[in-house]
Amino acid sequence: MHKKILALGFAMAMMTISAGAQSGPERPKILAVSHIAVYAANPAVTDHYYRVVLGAEKAPDPENARGVRYMFSEDQWVEVLPLPADAGKNRLDHIAFTTSDADGLRKYLAEKGWHAPAAVKADKSGDHWFEVFDPEGNRVQFVESGARLKSADAPHAISHHIIHVGILIHDRATEDTFYRGLLGFRPYWYGGMHDDKVDWVSQQVPDGHDWLEYMVAGGPGKGIPDSMSEQTLGVLNHFALGEASVETTFKTLQADNRLEGRHDPAPKMGRDGKMQFNMYDPDGTRAELMNFHATEKPCCSAFTAEDPAQ
Repeated sequence: MHKKILALGFAMAMMTISAGAQSGPERPKILAVSHIAVYAANPAVTDHYYRVVLGAEKAPDPENARGVRYMFSEDQWVEVLPLPADAGKNRLDHIAFTTSDADGLRKYLAEKGWHAPAAVKADKSGDHWFEVFDPEGNRVQFVESGARLKSADAPHAISHHIIHVGILIHDRATEDTFYRGLLGFRPYWYGGMHDDKVDWVSQQVPDGHDWLEYMVAGGPGKGIPDSMSEQTLGVLNHFALGEASVETTFKTLQADNRLEGRHDPAPKMGRDGKMQFNMYDPDGTRAELMNFHATEKPCCSAFTAEDPAQ
């Protein structure tokens, strides 16, 4: 009997070890949108747009000496990089999310079989970060915020919260294997220009309320379709600034003579029931001003998670 008990205990211990080995490391938290990095053909003109029109605070780019950061808050910004000679129609370099532990997340992805770098990088701001490619080849960074050398003030910013970033994708199921299956992003809302077609799929970061929006182009493959115009691509690859009232912000921009360049004629109701207003930087990247909360019933699907807050 004693031998049977020992054997049973040994078997149970081995099962526990095996289960632990299969489960692997725990995924560190993914908390929010960190930033979006875009290209600029004329940095001086682009500087006026982000600094004066949108009101962001200009700061050095500790990640890339050739770039500039336009800060909307201490932990959220638009990174503007010089336009590469081979960029073609593309104006998006990468999107980025904030994590509680960059190296832990890197190890988690590697353990799960995703191609990840051998180590994280550190910059002069104290941030640690790494980047990977999603299933369709979009570059994605994960940033662990460090001690800032200088806090972002940005008193004239029209918003202090980037609530989502959007990217061109082709296949929702393929992208879901990474963002939802591996990283744990959660469904938030989906919809389209027509009720019977899904053009936009939003899923929140697993440990916060900011979200990633798939801008579904459809069709097989990945990358930028040959038939897609640079202007359409700039609509799809975008970022959104949260507003308590888009209409109030629009009036402020009008009163301050800050409505320059290409933009919508006026705010409009989105298919998700949230008021919105679209503005475009000099290279065509869309900044979508969006209410934090819906004021009308959304089309296509209900919201399945809490809204982000100001």
